[in-house]
Order: sequence, then C-alpha cells, then structure tokens
Amino acid sequence: MSNFTLPANIVSNPKLSQWFRLDQLPLVTVCSGKVELGQGIQTALQQIAADELGVDLEQIHWIAGDTYLSPDEWYTAGSLSIENGGAALKVALGFARFLAIQVAAKQLGVSTDSITIEHGIFTSSESKQQVTYQQLAKQLDLNVEILSDERIVSSKQQVMTKWVGKSIAREDLLSKLSGAAFIHDFTLPNMRHARMIRASHVQSTITQVDIEKIQQLSGVEKVVHSGSFLAIVGSNEALLVLAQEKAHAFVTWQTPSYVQAQTETEEMITALPAGDDIAYQQGTADAVHKKVKARYSRPFIAHASIGPACAIAHENDGILTVWSHTQGSHLVKNQIAVGLRQDPATVKVIHLHGAGCYGHNSADDVAFDAAFIAKMTGLPIRVQWSREEELTASPFGSPGVVEFEVGVDETGRIINWQSEIWSPTHIHRPGWSGKLNLLGAWMIDPPHPMDETKDNPLPQGGGLRNAITLYNVDYQQVRHHMIPQAPLRTSALRGLGAYLNVFAMESFIDEVSQELGQDSLEFRKKHLSDPRSITLLDTLAKMANWSDRANLPEGTGLGMGFARYKNSGAYCGVMVQLRAEEKIYIDHVWSVCDAGEVINPDGLINQIEGGIIQSISWTLKEMVTWDAAGVTSATWDTYPILNFDEVPRVEVKLLNQPGVQSLGGGEASAGPTAAAIANALQQALGVRARNLPLTPDRLAQLMS
Repeated sequence: MSNFTLPANIVSNPKLSQWFRLDQLPLVTVCSGKVELGQGIQTALQQIAADELGVDLEQIHWIAGDTYLSPDEWYTAGSLSIENGGAALKVALGFARFLAIQVAAKQLGVSTDSITIEHGIFTSSESKQQVTYQQLAKQLDLNVEILSDERIVSSKQQVMTKWVGKSIAREDLLSKLSGAAFIHDFTLPNMRHARMIRASHVQSTITQVDIEKIQQLSGVEKVVHSGSFLAIVGSNEALLVLAQEKAHAFVTWQTPSYVQAQTETEEMITALPAGDDIAYQQGTADAVHKKVKARYSRPFIAHASIGPACAIAHENDGILTVWSHTQGSHLVKNQIAVGLRQDPATVKVIHLHGAGCYGHNSADDVAFDAAFIAKMTGLPIRVQWSREEELTASPFGSPGVVEFEVGVDETGRIINWQSEIWSPTHIHRPGWSGKLNLLGAWMIDPPHPMDETKDNPLPQGGGLRNAITLYNVDYQQVRHHMIPQAPLRTSALRGLGAYLNVFAMESFIDEVSQELGQDSLEFRKKHLSDPRSITLLDTLAKMANWSDRANLPEGTGLGMGFARYKNSGAYCGVMVQLRAEEKIYIDHVWSVCDAGEVINPDGLINQIEGGIIQSISWTLKEMVTWDAAGVTSATWDTYPILNFDEVPRVEVKLLNQPGVQSLGGGEASAGPTAAAIANALQQALGVRARNLPLTPDRLAQLMS
C-alpha cells in the first residue's frame, strides 16, 4: 500500500504519542497544538477527534497548548486550526484507530473488517464479546511513527460519523459565563501582583528614574528595574494599580528618533523609506481601450482586546513555568528562554484561556514580563496590563496604501491589472523570523537587539495577503513597497493585509463597473470562472434581494464585497444595507461562506459574524492616534469601538461541502465587509470612500 502525503504538522510531530495517549483511562487523551482563543476551535477539533476514534465527546481528555504535553503546531493563527490542525488530527487519530482495530481483532479472535467502534466500544459481528480502549491499552504501542495509507483511511468506515457537521455547543462557554475560567482568575500560593511602568510609546528608553521614590509608594513591596524594563511588585493589586499611576511621575523617557507627529495615512505611508519589489507578475500586458486608476488606505488599528493581557510565572526546582493565553506556546517558550539567556528545557509554557485574540496582541509580551519578574524576585508573579497599556503597548495592525490601475478592452473586460502596495510588516511574531521579538527583552540590561522587520512572502502573504486578484485577467503585476520602520510597532492583526487589499480590490471592482455602466454583480461574474465563486455570489444576491436595490429609500444603499481568503481558504461574500445620515448606520448584513466541509456550523457562523462585526467597527470607527511622544488613543473614549446598540442584524448562510477539504474561515469576512460598506455608501450618497475609517468627519469631507 502506498503512503498518502502526511500533513506538515504530522511531519514535524511524527510520533503517535504526541497526539494520542491512554494515560487518563477510561478517558482517551487527545493532544493538540491549536488552542482555544474564543473562536470555538476546541469544540470543533474535539468533534473531529470523537469521530476518528469512535468515542463520545465526554470520553475525551483534551490537552492543548502545553509545551510538555502537546505537539508543536506553530501558532493558532491564519485561519488554519481546522484546515491544518484538524487535518493533522484526522491523520494521527485515524492511525490510532487503525492500530486499535488490529489489537481488538486479535484479542477477540475476529477479522479486522468485522469490527465497528461506537462509544469507545469495539464490537464484531463475528463475536458476542466486546472490548474498550481501556482493555486494549496495555497491548497498544503508541510510541510509533504515524503512517497513512489506503487501509488506514478505509478503517474510518468502521466508526460512525456522529459529531462532524453538527452544531455542538462550545464546552468552554459554560465556565466562562458562570465562573472563573480565564487566566485572570488563576492564582498560585504566595503569589504577588506586578504592574509595568511604560511610556506611551513602548520602545521609549529610560533616561532617568527615581527608584527610591517609587519604592516608597503605598503597596509597592519591590521594584524590578533593568535597563528600561521597570515594574512594581506587591501583594495588594488595588494599591499597586494606584501606585502604577503615580510612578510615572518619577521616570523620564526618551522617545525613539523615528517617531514623528501623526499625519494622514496616505501621506505618511508613501513618504517613509520603502523597498520596491515586483512580488507577482503573470501574463503579457496588452494595448487597452480605457484605463481606470484609484488609491485606498487604512490606518494603524489596535487589537483593543476587551480583557487586558495577563500572565503568571513561577520558578520551582529549576523549571520556570509560565501560564499564558499565547497563540503559540512552543514558540513563546523558546523566546522566553532566549530572552532570559537560559536553556529552553528549563522553561515550560501552559496555555490558559484569555480574552478573544485576533493576532499578535499583548499575550506574548506579558508572558515575558511575568517570567522576567519571577526570575528577578524568586516569587510567583502575576502580571496584568492596564487598559492604557493594552491600547498603546500591544503591536498594532499595520497601516497601508493600495493603488490599482487596470486596462479594459473594447468589450468592457479587464485585461491588464496592476497594483502597488505600501505597508510595514504585518507579521512580527515572537519566533517567526527565528530571532527574538519580545518587548521586555528589548528593554532589559543588557538589551536584546531588535530584529530587522520583514514581511511574509506570497502565497500566504502579510501585506500582500489577497493582493493577487481572483478575477480572470490576461496580465497582472503586484508591486510591493515594504516599509522597514514605521512610527509604531506593527504585527499580525486579523486577516493581516487581506482586510485592506480586499476592501480596496472590491471597492475598485465596483468603481470600474460603474465607470463602464455595468451591473457590479454581473461584472464580477464575467471575470470569474470558478463555479464555487459564482454559486456563492448568486446565493448572496438572492439572500439580499440584490435585484431590487434600486427601490431602496433615499440615502439607503446596498453594496457587496467578495473574496477567497488568502486565495486558498474559505470563500466569503458579504452584502451590507446601510443608511447614511450624519453618520453611517448599518441596518442589515448578509453573508455566504463556502469553507468546504463544515465541522461545526454554529461555530463557523459565529466566526463569520464576529469578523463582520469587527470589520464594521474597524471600517467606521477605529484608528490609532499618536503624537511625537507616543500613542494618544489610550482609552475607549479616544479609541472608540462598535457599541452593542450599533450592531446590525446579521444573516449567514453556509454552503457546506461534505467530503471536500475543510477551509479556514475565521478571517474570511473582514475584507468583504469593509468593501460592502464602501460600495453601499456609494449607492446611498453617490460618493466613493477610499480612505478608512469612515467616521462622521470623513463622511462630511466626502460630502463637501
């Protein structure tokens, strides 16, 4: 039997015992490197595991994000938990099932083909006896390399498909809604609290500090000072919070020389030193009948997590254990070890649930803060960032500018497509470049050097994510201007460059169709040959009653946006109906998503809905502000987000494709939503919005 190609996560974690163990019987232990970040992935992965093993959900002992016990699956990011993590889990547990069937057949004295598994019980049509995983445990050797061939795949037919495809309630929600389920609630004996003292620009350095006066503040038991790393420690958190506010008066900071006062995004971005590379080129440019050109932009955007970052650390018997809501336990473990200049084998990271995470937020930095303070004091330490730190010290989503120029032939078809993208890096995660990237490690004495920023290349892309158009054109060129140094620190935020690129591309498609006097839906379909894309658009148009949009009231518009995330993930289309008055009111949103085989429909719908709501907030409201001293949008007043009373009615339809590869959908709806808003605004008021966010002030400028 020829082997099937093993998923990359299996190649890097080849032993079955890394994924499956029988050490918590009668429960079966399943391990994953993909962690729950509020996206419901834990439940979906458990559904895959239950079907592969022929057990019920309550029979699974689940471990995720523990560097001693879980496989290293890189980060829980990029909408890859089901697409990659789920695929790996299927192969690993499919192999476990295959081995268990062999042992069960031998123990029962029957043929392997006669065995079926349900509720974790192995039954044969050739025998009245039954066995369980618990009874097979001593005969099963799990310390073997995972294989995948036709026999193993076909053994799946011997278990019931019971869980995949069903909307199973998330098991993590009950504890989160009723009790202490978050890292913020976790405590250790004799634990001390710690708070960081930082400037409004977090890469500022200390030029003068009065440690004695800080030490005298009520509630401060210890001061940890190393270079520009400054923290206060105490047993009373409330007193420590008050001391944190007062401590700033005793520190003088030097802002980095590259920080200058804020200007408009387009002006700032295009003026910064940048590279000039042709990232993609295909086909041959032809003579054209007409050219259309436009430029779009987005500002710095904050993660703005509702729950500020938190981490706990304690060193015991030479092992430093860090509890963190990181997306990448293994990478952060190694980064903390490098930052502390010690052997990675002496560091352990355990994932605990935190606030919803949309990329490289503050979780990794606060983990280093806790680890360093625990090392310096010898105490169990809990560090929680303040709201102001959360809005100023976390890496930001990168600003960017996108410019398109297309050439159209005499039939009204786009034949030449050229784009230029200006942006700082969209991915600067700890461990991603192989170098150290933790804020605190840059500040200690001696400091670790900041590694040079770079961006993720195609096909995944960072600033280039979704930069290659899906529409059929004869010639396409993508030029990339990577900006190595921006005024503020940037890294991964939900969708990376796809949010801007899809907003721009789908706005531009509407502009071109309008310029040519063509219906924008039919114009899109004319440039598509993929049947899944066309089916999705037709379904979306029917849902939102696209054909009747001319009859909407004055000042009301209906607009669409469409993309396939990363050009390889889930397909998603969005239509938005809005009213434009003194500001923009979103009344109704429709969305259709094709993510291949759907594991948990309710979970995927939640992800699409969440992406839509977050995108509305980004598109209408969110923009980081700063001056020459640092970030000024440090509160909810200065960095407003969408309110509950502004959330529209959202309808999502899934085009389930049983048996087809599952595709990542968690980040698929953000870009299409932004474009749908801009396109609906154009229909409502006849103005074209190219620069985000679409605040009341921006709307007034467009109308003037």
